[in-house]
Amino acid sequence: MSDILSNWYPYIKALHIMSVIAWMAGLFYLPRLFIHHVETAGLSGPSHDLFLVMEEKLLRVIMNPAMIATWLFGLLLVMTPGIVGWDMIWPWTKGLSVLAMTGFHMWLARQRKNFVAGEGLKTGRTYRMMNELPTLLMVVIVLSVVVKF
Repeated sequence: MSDILSNWYPYIKALHIMSVIAWMAGLFYLPRLFIHHVETAGLSGPSHDLFLVMEEKLLRVIMNPAMIATWLFGLLLVMTPGIVGWDMIWPWTKGLSVLAMTGFHMWLARQRKNFVAGEGLKTGRTYRMMNELPTLLMVVIVLSVVVKF
């Protein structure tokens, strides 16, 4: 198995990077949709219905598959011999940040359900502040992997 992973390493890494890009795009965009939804569309009418469709499609068609692919290819990279030095700090900071990113993804999914139910919504300001979280996590992840501190 390790020979297969070593031989396919560049392809697995490329697929991991593509998956991360797709996932991050959704993590950046869905809170923006929530901001516009809560501030302009309200909880009824055609605009509300349109936002619900856009939010659901973004989450189910793009973000969920991208998150699963990111995890799958990331775990394959971790299992590739010689890639991760567990005696260093960087794999642990990256891992914790990826777990936090996954938690944020799940928080966004709950928020979408709140829009569907019409209750438990946050303010536009809260969604704006939460929109910064994936950027902070991305900084930690990229620095961890590139600088390998």
